[in-house]
Amino acid sequence: MRCLKGVACAAALLLPVMAGAASNASAASNAGAVSDDVVRIAVINDRSGPYSDFNGEGSVVAARLAIADFGPTVLGHPIDLISGDHQNKPDVGIGLARRWMDTDGVDMMVDFGNSAVSLAVQDLTQGKRVAIHVASASDALFGAKCSPTGFLWNYDTTAIANAIGKSAVEAGGESWYFITADYAFGHAMEKQLTTVIEKAGGKVLGHVRHPVGNTDFSSFLLQAQASGAKMVAVLNAGEDTTNTIKQAAEFGLVDAGQKLAGTTFYILNVHGLGLEAAQGLQVVTPFYWDRNDASREFTRRWREAMNTDRAPTHPQAGVYSAVLAYLRAIEAAGTDEAMAVSARMKQLPVDDFYGENSRIREDGRLMKDMFLVEVKSPADSTGPWDYYKVLAQMPADEIIRPMSEGGCPFVGKAAAAGS
Repeated sequence: MRCLKGVACAAALLLPVMAGAASNASAASNAGAVSDDVVRIAVINDRSGPYSDFNGEGSVVAARLAIADFGPTVLGHPIDLISGDHQNKPDVGIGLARRWMDTDGVDMMVDFGNSAVSLAVQDLTQGKRVAIHVASASDALFGAKCSPTGFLWNYDTTAIANAIGKSAVEAGGESWYFITADYAFGHAMEKQLTTVIEKAGGKVLGHVRHPVGNTDFSSFLLQAQASGAKMVAVLNAGEDTTNTIKQAAEFGLVDAGQKLAGTTFYILNVHGLGLEAAQGLQVVTPFYWDRNDASREFTRRWREAMNTDRAPTHPQAGVYSAVLAYLRAIEAAGTDEAMAVSARMKQLPVDDFYGENSRIREDGRLMKDMFLVEVKSPADSTGPWDYYKVLAQMPADEIIRPMSEGGCPFVGKAAAAGS
């Protein structure tokens, strides 16, 4: 399915009601419980810019697989999947979301991939529509800017900082310099990583910020070199990360003794860089395609649907999990009303190849373990896309910010009201 830039794909995947998917009695008992007699899901992400390979059509395909596995109907009603391109612009994202809500009857939006867009749409959808942020990592989404109908499904700035910053300082990387994408995610990542570094006894010597989709990082890298910092943190994503690390190698940062720390890092970054350039880099990931039989089976199906031999990214895998959890909650709630569905999502376990034995907190944060992985050397890789060695599984409770420290304004109010 392909969409015009900035335009939703109208009825791009209207799945027919199939015999056996729901009994006639079930359908009758839930008549009127589903708005517009259809559950409409919208994938919103970058479909034409620097993050399109990391989310884009691959996330739409993942959502389609989740719908097929669930149903393909819910409460006896069809499921409609549409998509749109936010172009990494909050105003475009807001425009899409508002039209989907006011005109197209969208019930849930998923993926995003740009924290500024996520934060803007989260404010718009508060209590009215479900918003599941898979590829956006700002911890404000389950903190000060949380929503009773908003969820964060992937890693976040605090979790990344806790997993990477502390271990690097303890290993001798006490001085840091940041090369940061100039939007909400980058700013939040700077703040969280600074807190972790300073608490561990390290020091941040400076930072420089760049626009999303930048291609020439030479001036930023020269400033990082001049800082003399032992660690240079790359606080961006997608092609920006690939270009930063590739150009850092050309400038000889690592050869001169500085180390690079990747924060938002994807398996496609490794592919773009090559194992020779990326080997030894340690990063945090929620998903690796070759970790077990279940992840390999999802990858096989996703590859077949995408007609590609590449591996899915962790946001694309996360979209599958998020859509499946949403549909299960509708079934359990007996309605697609946003507040009711959100409440059920927080009661039900999330247990699939992506969110094994996971749960959702009151603030909308999926409590999912992460994996510390190391990029293999060319000699250690045994085949195509065999890029990671899993070093450790990091429990969610140890790296994700405690709910008591997030500042989510509605947390605890429901319990207090009932006491």
